[in-house]
Amino acid sequence: MNKIKFGLKNVHYAVVTETAGVITFETPVRILGAVSLSLTPKGDKTEFYADDMAYFVATSNQGYEGSLEIALIPDTFKVSVLGEKADGNGVLFEDSSAIPKNIALMYEFSGDVNATRHVNFNVSVARPAIESTTKGTSIEPSTDTIDVTASPATDTGYVKAKAKLGDTGYDAFYESVYVYVPEGV
Repeated sequence: MNKIKFGLKNVHYAVVTETAGVITFETPVRILGAVSLSLTPKGDKTEFYADDMAYFVATSNQGYEGSLEIALIPDTFKVSVLGEKADGNGVLFEDSSAIPKNIALMYEFSGDVNATRHVNFNVSVARPAIESTTKGTSIEPSTDTIDVTASPATDTGYVKAKAKLGDTGYDAFYESVYVYVPEGV
């Protein structure tokens, strides 16, 4: 039984493609140097009062929003997701008209005794800030942080899924994005 949660590892992303309302995912790519992930639930709470009490209470699930901190965002991510362009010399250019692609975001936590693997299906990302500091008497690494919004998938409405050690699909979890399989199939 889990008592605490710590450690972020095995962060992967898979670019989302939508064709005629059907979502597909490219092969997941690992991002090394995961530092932190913070996702806060997004959605409104509705309360209806009758008979002098909260007669009906419901919340809408609009996914999560937060941030992903990485030691250094790889150039491959900047090109395939953020839409930066490389010229013939390999120099990257940030295009002001680029529209970032949505991704599936996959990850797990070291402190999870079940080694649970997670996937958020429809994640939009923003470009990272550019920051660093001068070196003093010690070296303090700077990191890249991207704002993320994990919304419900447009074709299924699913926000996220998780698989624990021993579940079917667990071993191949990072080979392709796991999608819903109806019971009995």
